Amino acid sequence: MNTGRRGFLGRGLAAGGAAALVAQHPKIAAASGGLDGKPLEVPDWTKMLGPGVTAAPYGSPSEFEKNVVRRNVPWLTVSEQASINFTPLHELDGIITPSGLCFERHHGGVPEIEPDLHRLVIHGMVRQPLVFTMSDLVRFPSVSRIHFLECPANGGMEWKGAQMAGVQFSHGMVHCCEWTGVRLSTLLDEAGVAQGAKWLLAEGADAAAMTRSIPLDKALDDVVVAYSQNGERIRPEQGYPLRLIVPGWEGNVQVKWLRRIKLGERPWQHREETSKYTDLMPDGKARQFTFVQEANSVITAPCPEKPLKVKGSHEIRGIAWSGRGKISRVDVSLDGGANWQSAELQTPVLDKCLTRFRLPWRWQGEPVFLQSRAIDETGYVQPTIEQLRRVRGVNSVYHKNSIHTWRVNKDGSVDNVQIL
Repeated sequence: MNTGRRGFLGRGLAAGGAAALVAQHPKIAAASGGLDGKPLEVPDWTKMLGPGVTAAPYGSPSEFEKNVVRRNVPWLTVSEQASINFTPLHELDGIITPSGLCFERHHGGVPEIEPDLHRLVIHGMVRQPLVFTMSDLVRFPSVSRIHFLECPANGGMEWKGAQMAGVQFSHGMVHCCEWTGVRLSTLLDEAGVAQGAKWLLAEGADAAAMTRSIPLDKALDDVVVAYSQNGERIRPEQGYPLRLIVPGWEGNVQVKWLRRIKLGERPWQHREETSKYTDLMPDGKARQFTFVQEANSVITAPCPEKPLKVKGSHEIRGIAWSGRGKISRVDVSLDGGANWQSAELQTPVLDKCLTRFRLPWRWQGEPVFLQSRAIDETGYVQPTIEQLRRVRGVNSVYHKNSIHTWRVNKDGSVDNVQIL
């Protein structure tokens, strides 16, 4: 296996590709200069001025990237107001998900909130109830944190077997952004936490009035009341003008359009933490408040949307994450888990954040069963589906973080399969 940068694609391949482009593309014409004695071509777009900087006061992607979009699954979309769409993981690089490509989950549609009229109330078991305007909140000391955010139903359609035709749909309920705001502990200090308070209730301003109970210990640790995402104000579908960021915990507790926080002695047992977002076990009982998103990973290239078109050198690429902390290692298997080798982790490797991994690989047309296995800094190892089912059964929807398998076929196409 040749892993050097110069030998990765083989000598002459780049020059051959350039010659083919010159010969085949009608918009490229001959010009002076040369490459290995051949004329260096000048494309049409080099011969004319482009639009000025005032043509697009808010930038947008190139028209040639118009297929890099969020997508939904029709049978998962009850209505436009109660819907979910998926991040195109196979089209992304690095660890920051562009704001316009972050997956969305809505229970009552996206409210149109005027920021000057929006209020955040903190009350209940506090020394003094407080009401904050957006202007009030931005005057507090700010923090910026990069964290992943994942729906606990990510992958949950496949407890009983593989069925999603692509990484966007099997794992696309996750994204990773830089969030800026004020620490919740700062606001709670202002209100004063009363003795005996152990939980808080967070409520959103959408039509569903989403509510979730959160332990006070977590709130005082690392929770952020965020107003910005990736350097600009949060997108409406992501909670504008205010949302909770609860690092490493399931997305449903990270309440969007945040309007109210109430402190109390015990959890409120509302709909989204009783009949929903609980884990049905084999004995008929349900696990409750399983907040942490355990270590997970997936290979994003190759994948069903990114098949192999040529034999030879490739790079296996993917992402890993853990709600427990940093990713410490990712192993990759080419034979369905019989043998493993460690991949390279791409920097930066951050706490409760997406981490990129990669492994050079030479494919000669043989069938391959690709898997990745994440290990986090606590020593937690991503389980197999058999290990999960042994404890959880097959009736769950949430917190499925098992090792995923792509079958690479002889023709380079890639299928979603499940190995027990």
